[in-house]
Amino acid sequence: MKSILIKQATLINEGKSRVQDVLIKGERIERIDDNISAENAEIIDAQGLMLIPGAIDDQVHFREPGLTHKGTIASESRAAVAGGVTTFFEMPNTNPQAVTQALLEEKYQIAAKTALGNYSFFMGTTNDNYEEVMRTNSETICGIKIFMGSSTGNMLVDNRQTLEHIFANAPTIIATHCEDEHTVLSNLEHYKNLYGDQLSPEHHPLIRNEKACYLSSSMAIELAKQHQTRLHVLHISTGAETLLFDAAPIEKKRITAEACIHHLWFSDKDYAEKGNWIKWNPAIKTAADRDLIWQALLDNRIDVIATDHAPHTIEEKEQAYIKAPSGGPLVQHSIQAMFEKAHEGKVSFEWVVEKMCHNPAKLFRVKDRGFIREGYFADLVLVQKQSYNVHKKNLLYHCQWSPFEGQSFNYSIHTTLINGQIAWQNNQIHEFGNGQRVQFHKYE
Repeated sequence: MKSILIKQATLINEGKSRVQDVLIKGERIERIDDNISAENAEIIDAQGLMLIPGAIDDQVHFREPGLTHKGTIASESRAAVAGGVTTFFEMPNTNPQAVTQALLEEKYQIAAKTALGNYSFFMGTTNDNYEEVMRTNSETICGIKIFMGSSTGNMLVDNRQTLEHIFANAPTIIATHCEDEHTVLSNLEHYKNLYGDQLSPEHHPLIRNEKACYLSSSMAIELAKQHQTRLHVLHISTGAETLLFDAAPIEKKRITAEACIHHLWFSDKDYAEKGNWIKWNPAIKTAADRDLIWQALLDNRIDVIATDHAPHTIEEKEQAYIKAPSGGPLVQHSIQAMFEKAHEGKVSFEWVVEKMCHNPAKLFRVKDRGFIREGYFADLVLVQKQSYNVHKKNLLYHCQWSPFEGQSFNYSIHTTLINGQIAWQNNQIHEFGNGQRVQFHKYE
């Protein structure tokens, strides 16, 4: 059984920072101590490096099957690993959509052959697949996804009776995309009448506005409270929505929320420069909204940070605003972006690890991942204080662009280990095999 000994790393884990050694045997962490010796172990000299658990990104779109001109499970999982994301939960709006258990299982079969990182896939919902949704196994599938607003791929669930049934009887966590469809369509018509062909990305947060988000998020929370549902509201984009959530430790919550990198980094002022490259659903809104999302994260009203990684081709994004699809690639730089905020003094490194590693593991009941603990899988990331500039030559995304192009970060990913195997080191992918299907503790 192969052994790896990480020497003198600064462990950032469970709210503490300390210099220790970590011994890995096979897939798991064997020992954590101050001075470990191990014969025949491969040594990684980590003096001066930070060691964190691999990030768990609870919302990505890797586009396979059917949309592989945008990205694949193989390409995007490698970008994730290069960015220190060792586990991803992927969304059902592929082609075909993962709205039956058989179609969902086909995605798992693809991942088993091609994913470099560890993986799980959400079961998708429609207005008429209730029986299939109810067959979801909470110990082998991360959750159920409901689009309570149409986005990339039309999986809108707008039948109130269907929503009532799902919320009342869901066998696992429900994750929601919340935008009120009637409000969005009404706003779109209004701005089309005003601007016609002159509609631009600057209008995006006006079309997909605060009202649309708040109406839908508040409805989801109302349903969850009524039925005691375990609810996770994805990609909060407005300050108003943050007031819907309670400030409490994640272990005490049945209703949780996620913030995404783009809503924490950009504001509506950036549309003038970035245009469609930062067109997401829900839209990036004002600097005031961004500040209130940050405050909600700091107050523990919002619980996790993810990416909503959603690649499209350059040609698709270069279309006029009205035709350009929403979404963009982020998973390769999410840890670096948040470490940059720690470097600026906005948050601590321990805080970043809590929001990107520990809390997703707690929220989704992930077995043996998300922490640096003896007996846990060795999903580990070494981060170094070294300047890193984002440019096309170092992007691993299939789509070959990033909204961060031209950005300089103060930290870079030195090494990523997946299940005890080196998967990224010396700025290159190490093809050791494949990641594993994530397992979950039983939903209660």
